[in-house]
Amino acid sequence: MSAALAPSINGKSTSQSMQAALASLGPPPFQFTPSQRGSGSQAAPASPAAQSVPAPALRCAAFSLPFKLLATVLVGGAMLWLVLLFTGSIAGANPRSSSMLWFAAAMLLMLTTWWYIVTGTTTLSSEALQQSWVWNKKMELRELAYGKLIRVRGLDWLIAPRLYVRTLMGKFAVFYAADALMLSDFERLVKELAAFRKMR
Repeated sequence: MSAALAPSINGKSTSQSMQAALASLGPPPFQFTPSQRGSGSQAAPASPAAQSVPAPALRCAAFSLPFKLLATVLVGGAMLWLVLLFTGSIAGANPRSSSMLWFAAAMLLMLTTWWYIVTGTTTLSSEALQQSWVWNKKMELRELAYGKLIRVRGLDWLIAPRLYVRTLMGKFAVFYAADALMLSDFERLVKELAAFRKMR
């Protein structure tokens, strides 16, 4: 009877054992330790003893200030043009036309995108990549199979750097970042992930 009660009493340890057993059936999980601001060096791979204590997450703005200003100017110009259309200030414009509703819907979509460009943040932890967007993008690091940093050096202000990642199941996502340390970690993550999957 005591043996039958053991799984329920030690439910947590049993669950952990089952997860470990299931994990051993598939590819090993990828592990990564983000760099820390002010440390002056990149974080070394965590030792087995330290892996149980998550490293502090690295967080930054998803887009640079020049990129935000450019987006603001473009959206502001579009909004001014729409106001002129609605007030009939543009020759040939019909404020009562049903097509104006489509222009208004497009403007709403632009404003939503602009808001997330201005306020969006990207977070890299030892467990996942996340970015606040219209929907919160999240990718577990242990499931990553491939990564590629897409960046045009010298034009980061115009062409926002981004990290493309894909999981073992084929799911993919793109994460933007506007911080030198975060981009450095993106490059390191891509290299360590490629080396890790190549050894398996």
